[in-house]
Amino acid sequence: MPGGSVESWTDRPQWRQRALVPVLVFLGMVVAVISSLGAPLVPTIAALDHVSLSSAQWSLTVTLLVGAVATPAMGRLGDGPRRRAVILGGAAVVLLGSVLAALPLGFGWLVAGRALQGVGLGLTPLAIATARDTVPVGRSHSAVALLSITTVAGVGLGYPLTGLISQSLGVHAGFWFGALIAALALVAAAVVLPPTTDRAPSPLDALGAVLLGAALAGLLLVLSEGEAWGWTSPGLLALAATSVLLLAWWTVHELRTAHPLVDLRLARNPVVLTADVAGLVAGVAIYLLISLVTRFVQTPVAAGYGFGASIVVTGLVLLPFSIASVAASKVVPVLARRTSAALVLPIGCVVSLLALLGFACARGSLWELFVVMGIAGLGVGCTFAVMPGLIVGAVPAGETGSAIGFNQVLRYVGYSTGSALSAAVLQAHTAPGRLLPSGAGYGTAALIGCAVWVVATVVTIVLPRRRTAVRPGVDEESVVRQSTVKVTKVTG
Repeated sequence: MPGGSVESWTDRPQWRQRALVPVLVFLGMVVAVISSLGAPLVPTIAALDHVSLSSAQWSLTVTLLVGAVATPAMGRLGDGPRRRAVILGGAAVVLLGSVLAALPLGFGWLVAGRALQGVGLGLTPLAIATARDTVPVGRSHSAVALLSITTVAGVGLGYPLTGLISQSLGVHAGFWFGALIAALALVAAAVVLPPTTDRAPSPLDALGAVLLGAALAGLLLVLSEGEAWGWTSPGLLALAATSVLLLAWWTVHELRTAHPLVDLRLARNPVVLTADVAGLVAGVAIYLLISLVTRFVQTPVAAGYGFGASIVVTGLVLLPFSIASVAASKVVPVLARRTSAALVLPIGCVVSLLALLGFACARGSLWELFVVMGIAGLGVGCTFAVMPGLIVGAVPAGETGSAIGFNQVLRYVGYSTGSALSAAVLQAHTAPGRLLPSGAGYGTAALIGCAVWVVATVVTIVLPRRRTAVRPGVDEESVVRQSTVKVTKVTG
């Protein structure tokens, strides 16, 4: 057992040993399914609760926002003797959020429930850490690899499955389904999770968590409500300035505190900085595209565009994205061998750029959107498959967890920003008194997404060329090559 941090694997009953990895995988799938509930349901929630589409988009954005703050906080709390309690507590919060979202209490309670569900996004890293520390070395690599792809596979399963339930039994039934599987995951985890006994407790940077959450919430509110409030209104400008100041305060605090929520010093390494900036920017573009596609295909044909598709069909349109993302784990080793390992990240960004270009130019048929999402899945899969390896190969072993955790946080920040950005652009193209944006709004948003991927591509080419003092004597090319080999051994 690595590190001797939890009870011995061989001391546990055989059935619990066999059940641990399946239960952790199930927990990861539940998190993915529940976190993805908001995307295909946005138009339906807007109609049911009589709110604008931009407001309904918060049913997705708030989950990702809370996940961005909860992930590092839960990581700190779980990196000690309380890991089992943190996992069970997080699962219980997800269950509570699912029940709140399922009850017909109004839009405000729905958003509150979705916020609580966002806590679940912090469970997957803890599940991976549990498998890494508990499962024997011979099995831990395959277990970690399986857990790493459950988030993508779970989204692909969650969209059509919850869509079918919601279409047949109503929106709230979809959230009741989330509550049911959350309850099953909580019970299963309580039965098989091993205790953690001899790890030293890790202090939680509560001030850092509050500052980060307040700053991100303010910036996302500015982005999503700017059109409604007026981009030059005093209230909006004051909120934007306050949010920026809070973010600056958080940055200074994290650099000075002894136990930071996120160790920002690791970003001094250019390889880590490349992965972090690419993760943030790519996250924006990914959820920008997902949000656009889910709204576009459900738009009634009478609007002059869209397909008036059901929630189930909407989920099926996104299924190629998940399938291709998983398949990309097989593509990464081939790209690394036939080109250069340093080119894998920018190649993934270019493929994703092609997907958004495809949506901008060809969205007149459903089959075109299937192709677009498949291409997007390949690009995103290549991009995100190589990031953990880049980080592992560039930082000391003792800092790996913190560095990968920060990268995960930036992804969630990107996801929530992309979700809010899509709503802001489409709202700007919605005429006064109208509920639906013009078709041109989708083209504009797609071009913005293309620009985002161009930035990501440039970042992945330019930043690694900088010199690093973290690994003296090792050039960035060899670091990228070695780290790509590490990640492909896991994913492949």
